[in-house]
Amino acid sequence: MAKAIALFSGGLDSILAAELIRRQNIELLCVTFTTPFFNAQKALAASRRINLPLEIRDITSEHLNMLKSPRYGYGRNMNPCIDCHTLMLNIAGRIMEETSSDFMITGEVLGQRPMSQNKQSLYVVAKNSGYHDYILRPLSARLLDPIKAERENFIDRSQLLSVQGRGRKDQIRLAAEFGVKDYAPPSGGCLLTDPVFSRRLRDLLSHHQDLDVRDYELLKYGRHFRIHDHCKIIVGRNNADNEALRKLATSNDLILTMASFPGPLVLVPYGNDDNKKIASALCIRYSDAPDNIKANVLCRRNNVSETILSVGAAKEDCAKWII
Repeated sequence: MAKAIALFSGGLDSILAAELIRRQNIELLCVTFTTPFFNAQKALAASRRINLPLEIRDITSEHLNMLKSPRYGYGRNMNPCIDCHTLMLNIAGRIMEETSSDFMITGEVLGQRPMSQNKQSLYVVAKNSGYHDYILRPLSARLLDPIKAERENFIDRSQLLSVQGRGRKDQIRLAAEFGVKDYAPPSGGCLLTDPVFSRRLRDLLSHHQDLDVRDYELLKYGRHFRIHDHCKIIVGRNNADNEALRKLATSNDLILTMASFPGPLVLVPYGNDDNKKIASALCIRYSDAPDNIKANVLCRRNNVSETILSVGAAKEDCAKWII
């Protein structure tokens, strides 16, 4: 029996691509990836629904190296889609070799994304991955050149499809035919396509060289304020943010909370004493303390605590600092 690796996002297209190949009596292993910018939740749920094995790999290190200087640049935000797809296919190709599989598949549809899924982009991604002759796109295969597995009759090309464009009528019809009923609505699922997250990421990369994974995780929570080149302050927006920031905090950070009023958790990553007054003012500004009164803020760093009396930051300063 032939074996294939399915690059699997858990979206409808990747589900249908997997079903097309499974119905040709080919053994499939689904593979999905995680980084600080996307997770495996949708893929895991979908693989369980359609009863296919799923391998989850954390590719953070390789992905961050690529993200800092993508060969083909970024999309509208900080999304390096062509370079990201190239990296994923390269890693999937390595898994293909590790498992002695014969080829790999993706759910890509020709023309669905004008910039990253036109014929030229699909060719570039496949070529640069190092596995050009092993990458099958079952939904659009009959519009593309046959790969090695087709030429060697591992796959019946006549049972593959010629779907193209941004519409989903063909996929919805096929889903009904295959009995696929429960699938997620189309969505990117990648934080690098989000404008707010992308602004924060650009700011982070422009001010810091040596970063660890936590620095990227912090971008997901709270309001972010750039006070100067060496100081960023994060203010929780709600209880969920506060708890997430608390879990990501280290003893070397400045952590501030209100003493007498409900309010946010404020985090100054790698904070120092010069940042206390502004961080306290932001803590009060986004708390339930009445405007224009002094309030006490509890400040802790390296297991040393103190109380700071301050007033809330001015609205114009918040607008100037916010990222």
